[in-house]
Amino acid sequence: MEDRKLTVRAVERALDILMCFTKSSELGLTEIASQIHLHKSTVHRLMATLEEKGFVSRDAATEKYRLGLKIWELSTHLSRSDDPAALLLPAMERLRDRLGETVSLYLRDGKDRLRIQAVQSNQAIRRVAQVGARLPLYVGASSKVLVAFAPEEERQELFQDPDWPDMPDFDGYLRMLEEIRGRGYATSFEEREPGAAAVAVPIVNRSGVVAAALSVSGPVSRISTDTLHEFAPVLKEAAHEMGLMI
Repeated sequence: MEDRKLTVRAVERALDILMCFTKSSELGLTEIASQIHLHKSTVHRLMATLEEKGFVSRDAATEKYRLGLKIWELSTHLSRSDDPAALLLPAMERLRDRLGETVSLYLRDGKDRLRIQAVQSNQAIRRVAQVGARLPLYVGASSKVLVAFAPEEERQELFQDPDWPDMPDFDGYLRMLEEIRGRGYATSFEEREPGAAAVAVPIVNRSGVVAAALSVSGPVSRISTDTLHEFAPVLKEAAHEMGLMI
């Protein structure tokens, strides 16, 4: 039984190491050990195994690590017919061409939202959305959508979590979520990121479940609050089309 526990712990630690690379593409042993709160000797042994299996590679000159080709090999199998990031990409590109701004697709992952797909604006000045970015669930248009349309039980779990921020006007926040459910979309104006504005809607799949949040974002120099509300009906139409595909 003890060996089984140790094996699970080792796997958890190895996965924690790989998740460190969501914040930086290149890390040293000391940086990794600090992030996951493990001794360097333990991290070194785990890194040696990950390197041998091809999940990380080490630069001999800098002695820093990067993700290995095995990660890329695994990621190629994500583009299946039931993968929303691949399936919805053409519709996202059409939406980008219609509105001229960056389009992003988000899933809720625990207490965060994860950007699983993005189509960048073709304009010279644009908001660049990085695929794979993990963002807090309590701020931003897409976060509001994912919380507002989550089942009541899941919302309460989020609010009761000790990591959920202590909002000065929580009642006002709840009223805002109710308004978002009523009108079917959320907006943000320099809320999470200075100089950026966004509008987001839920994507409801064929089973009637909110599967993701679809957003359009861009610089405030080009997008006003009025523009966000003008984009909303177009976004809803696109989200409806996408929902029929998943």
